[in-house]
This record gives sequence, C-alpha cells and structure tokens, in this order.
Amino acid sequence: MQAENFVLDDYLKRIRYAGSAEPTIETLTGIMRAQLQSIPFENLDVQAGKIVSMVPEDIVKKIIYSGRGGYCYEVNGLFTMALAGLGFSFDLIGARPMFYPQRRPKTHVVLVVNIDNQRWLCDTGFGSFGLRAPIGLHQLGQVIRQDNETFALDKNERDEFVLKALVKGEWANQFGFDLQPMEWIDFSLANYYNSTHPDAIFVKQYLVMKQHAQGRTLLSGSQLKKFTGDQENITEVSSEQLDDVLWKEFSLRR
Repeated sequence: MQAENFVLDDYLKRIRYAGSAEPTIETLTGIMRAQLQSIPFENLDVQAGKIVSMVPEDIVKKIIYSGRGGYCYEVNGLFTMALAGLGFSFDLIGARPMFYPQRRPKTHVVLVVNIDNQRWLCDTGFGSFGLRAPIGLHQLGQVIRQDNETFALDKNERDEFVLKALVKGEWANQFGFDLQPMEWIDFSLANYYNSTHPDAIFVKQYLVMKQHAQGRTLLSGSQLKKFTGDQENITEVSSEQLDDVLWKEFSLRR
C-alpha cells in the first residue's frame, strides 16, 4: 500500500528519526520506537462522528502534514509505506483482539516483517498495552522485556499466535493472529465497524495514547492514565478540560 503524496524524508522528520536507513532489525526497531513516541494512537475522528478514511493519501495528509495520529489502520498503514520505502519485506496480517470476554472478529491489523529468514511482529497501533519494539516469531515462549514492560508470544489451542502483556502481575492476552497475509482492501469492513458500530470501543469513548521512553500516557474515556515504570497515575478529565488535555499531553486538536 502506497500513497502518491508519501515522501519518506517527510515521514522521518515527522517521527524525528535520524538513524540508519538500511533494512535491518536495528532500523526496524528504531523506526517503530520513533513512530510510537511521535505519533499518537487516537480516535478523534470517530468521536466526531466521522468514518475513518482508508485512502492512503488521506492517511498521509492527516498524520504527516496535519500533525494528527490515528487508530490501527491509519498508523500501521503509514508504517507500511515507510517500510516499503526503506526496502523491507512484510505482510499485513489480521489480528483478533483478545481482551474482551467473548471471542471477537479480526478487527486489528499488524505487520510481520521478514529479515534474514526471521519474521518479526510489529504493531504501532494497539492503543494500550501494545508492543514497544518488534518481537521475533522465533522468540515464541520467551519472556521479553521492553523498557519497563513485559511481553510474551505464545500459541493457543487453535494454533494462533497470541501476544500477552504482563499487567499488574498477571498475564493478559492482547491479540491473536495467524500468518495468512491480507490485502489492504480486506480491512475496509473492519474499519467501517470500528468507525460506526455502537459496540465498538472507539465509538463508545475517547482512546488516545502515546508512548514515551519511560512508559505511556493514555486517555481512556474521561480518565487520563500515566504509566511510568510500575507507577500508574489516574486523573479525571471533565468535558471542559478535554481540549487542554489533548493539546498538552498529545499535541492534538479536535
């Protein structure tokens, strides 16, 4: 997936990345971290009653040139453009969110990147306890520390990969996936669901998140949560305070 208005140098400036451009795991890690710490995950358009555009040029204009973020299709879509421009080989994969009490459809998108006969799971758009760097599929069963957070990749009884995060001392399933590649157009129905369905979490409440070197800042509904190491600070945000919080914490305007 590419866009006519995508310029790699502009993307790199947007994420403040000045490292190597060689298609290596070190570059992949650096690019992913830089994007996560520069571009917020956000659903402001959905909360404004809009259907999120899947048009590649719209994604580029919104995130690179208008200073916005986006949810999984947008931020991971932009990430694919960057990886293609840098010469990486990868597949788009549908993922099933697994933190709900019932089994849900594959409404998330991740990337599996191929480097020197190894495959790496990447995701810049999960919005909560998401990865902070790539995880290799060959690391199945290992406990992996990324900054102050802990992850593991497992397999379930359906032979799906399952990403788990250690949350308050307990392992919590985040999403499951197989290795069947999908095309960009295949995510259009899931995007419509996430933009419009009353059961979709993005329709129900604000979800805005950005990682930083020590943790992450998350606006979930009316709660602003700041995670730093093992510390969690929660404050209530009133409707009158919302615009100030969006700008101060995420550099976003509605």
